[in-house]
Amino acid sequence: MKSIPFEPLEPALYREPVRRALAEDLGWGDVTTEATVDGSLRARGVLLAKCRCVVAGLDVAAEAFRQLDPGAEFIAHVQDGACCEPGTVLAEVRGFAAWMLTAERTALNFLQRLSGIATITHQCVEAAAGRITVLDTRKTTPTLRALEKYAVRAGGGTNHRAGLDDGILIKDNHIRLAGGVTEALRRMKAAHQEMPVEIEAQSLDQVDEALAGGADIILLDNMSNEDIVRAVGRIARRATVEVSGGVTLERIADLAQTGADYVSIGALTHSAPAVDLSFELEPDSPGGPSPIRGSSAGGAGVE
Repeated sequence: MKSIPFEPLEPALYREPVRRALAEDLGWGDVTTEATVDGSLRARGVLLAKCRCVVAGLDVAAEAFRQLDPGAEFIAHVQDGACCEPGTVLAEVRGFAAWMLTAERTALNFLQRLSGIATITHQCVEAAAGRITVLDTRKTTPTLRALEKYAVRAGGGTNHRAGLDDGILIKDNHIRLAGGVTEALRRMKAAHQEMPVEIEAQSLDQVDEALAGGADIILLDNMSNEDIVRAVGRIARRATVEVSGGVTLERIADLAQTGADYVSIGALTHSAPAVDLSFELEPDSPGGPSPIRGSSAGGAGVE
């Protein structure tokens, strides 16, 4: 498992999800906006952080506005991965007011969700203090895995496998159906897949079997901290050690002291709370001062 560089998302990964989300929200039309807002009115809007957070998904939010108004101007004031304080202006949008109102919820839904993942990931990475690598899992929202794993990278975490074809992980059900750890490893080795072989172990006995069977990575699942330390001692660097199951933010500092190499945390993606952001609009006055308040730069790190 290698750390994936934190690079911008390829637009092809989010254009279609954004299109579907807009279609879901718009239906036959935005009946409120069509009745109350002049279609020719231009406006300026700002995306504001209302809590401490790590931002992720600005390009995705921009896509929501631009799909409805191709001429919309989206100016990011911070970059994905930035730690922001309440009141920070994340981005500014200029364009037709009606289209901005229609796109607002879709843009915020993506940005709040992805920033929530980045924020909790950042907190876990900070707690790990460089002593253990924080991994995500495949416990992601269907069809949004690429975006959510990007948000993990924005928060400083490392991606585990992207899909079933991207890495070998023999889990408890595989082991039971194959007839045990030894037989599951034997079958996997016989398949001659050119990937490291990772296998789950739920007891110290299974750790011993995994070592004997030549596993490259041993996943210690739902073990106590004491048993993890014992397992790490038995493995003695003959395999890479990953820890998973029952991992909370409060527990990470202790797990970082066990000698394990990785900790995988499903909660980064399946339970991350959306961060509190807002989108505030006003009629556009080119060159004039704005009454919308907020700081234009990120603040101190997120705790």
